[in-house]
Amino acid sequence: MYCNKDNVNILTSLLVAHGIRHAVVCPGSRNAAVVHNLHAHPKITCYPVTDERSAGFYALGMAQALGQPVVVCVTSGTALLNLAPAVAEAFYQHVPVVVVSADRPPQWIDQLDGQTLPQPDALGRFVKKAVALPEPHNDEEHWYCNRLVNEAILASTHQGRGPVHINVPITEPLFDFSVKTLPVERKISIVSADVTSPTLSHIGRMFMMAERPMLICGQPMNPGLDEAVALVENDERYVPDFVLCIGGAIVSKRLKRFLRKAREVWTVNATGEINDTFMNLSQVIQGDGEVIADHVRFLLEDRPHPFVMMWEQLLAKVRQHAETYEPAYSQMAVVKYFEARVGEAELHYANSTAIRLANSFARHRVWCNRGVNGIEGSLSTAAGFSCVSESQVYCVIGDLSFFYDQNALWNQNLKGNLRILLLNNGKGGIFNMLPGLEQSPARDRFVAAEHHTSAEGICMENQITYLKATNMEEMQQGIDTLLLYNENPRPVLLEVFTDPADDERVYKDYYQTLK
Repeated sequence: MYCNKDNVNILTSLLVAHGIRHAVVCPGSRNAAVVHNLHAHPKITCYPVTDERSAGFYALGMAQALGQPVVVCVTSGTALLNLAPAVAEAFYQHVPVVVVSADRPPQWIDQLDGQTLPQPDALGRFVKKAVALPEPHNDEEHWYCNRLVNEAILASTHQGRGPVHINVPITEPLFDFSVKTLPVERKISIVSADVTSPTLSHIGRMFMMAERPMLICGQPMNPGLDEAVALVENDERYVPDFVLCIGGAIVSKRLKRFLRKAREVWTVNATGEINDTFMNLSQVIQGDGEVIADHVRFLLEDRPHPFVMMWEQLLAKVRQHAETYEPAYSQMAVVKYFEARVGEAELHYANSTAIRLANSFARHRVWCNRGVNGIEGSLSTAAGFSCVSESQVYCVIGDLSFFYDQNALWNQNLKGNLRILLLNNGKGGIFNMLPGLEQSPARDRFVAAEHHTSAEGICMENQITYLKATNMEEMQQGIDTLLLYNENPRPVLLEVFTDPADDERVYKDYYQTLK
């Protein structure tokens, strides 16, 4: 049985018709009709998450894992505003999250009634499309509601993926679940064109004809490039004259500064948007970046380019240094040991120091919230990913990111495939790396949020297996245990304690010995 609200039933029918099968649902009374329908439909699996901020990142992680739109449903009022960080991240990562918010009838907005605020367009430009559904009373309004839902769902995957917002006003009474079947709704489809062969040929020809071409793949892995640029940033021989940029954000500020010296940049993305990161953009190609990158790689295999080969030799030197460098006990030693042993898995790295260490030692794809680089939802994203994945999912995360997002573990959906490697040096260690900030007496306590907190109690209250390490031997044994804990029915966390001064010293030594 389904609810008796026509707009909710139209929405439910079309979500299923468009192939959406997963929904993160948050508690509330105004959205109860939506949650009831999502739970009642046999083709949709619901995942309850109480903290709306965490729920948004759960949906983000699920959509990453599935490569398909995922619903996150919240009640009215400030519940919707709590989704803003995750929605902004999804927007810049081009991840299809479908936000469904229940709302009060429009006549009650701003009238000091409970949980009322202007919800249409509340997420602003961080969604590709926002619609507010009517409560249909005739055929024309039914058609209008159908059209709006189709438009929003299609926008989540057309001309590049991204989040959308469907706002659903619901008039009282709220709890009538007497409708036996959902309406059969008109589904609208869109057929997208692929990058044409002439376009591929033109891009490939331009790349191969350039004297110093470079292919850059972003979001977020740029393995070894920060170290490579550190070696040659003042050597004009290595500055490209033609850059073909595929993908999203680049972690290294040093690399971004270096590429601003290039003469010409072409960027490829699915939406045709202008991302002039290097301040020298001249062409935007709307299309699948992976297709174009594969074409360029194919051309280079057939006819190696001298400039590309010179960069490959430089990157080989960086890789050799990363492999042979033996860091003292520190966060760098933790990530290097972990990456050398992790094998096949889905890896999520949190922002700041964690992802920078991944760029030095990981040799495979990793996930990271580099859309807007926030720390608030890294653990929830990995946790959501693990809920819909059969693979082992690891989250390598710093202490501030972890404690900020600890509600990710207050969740009944978690399985034993989630593993957490917590790097705890008692502060935001990256602030030790910022030249000049050491002059401020406010740095440690107020900027870097120095603390003396452990994850042990959090793990205990959430039935998470807890492991701890305070030296090199314990760390190595702990990582070996973390990797072998295959039969655990609940997540496992290894907390590695390091000293921030040691972390800083080892990080600097790594770059100094590279030269």
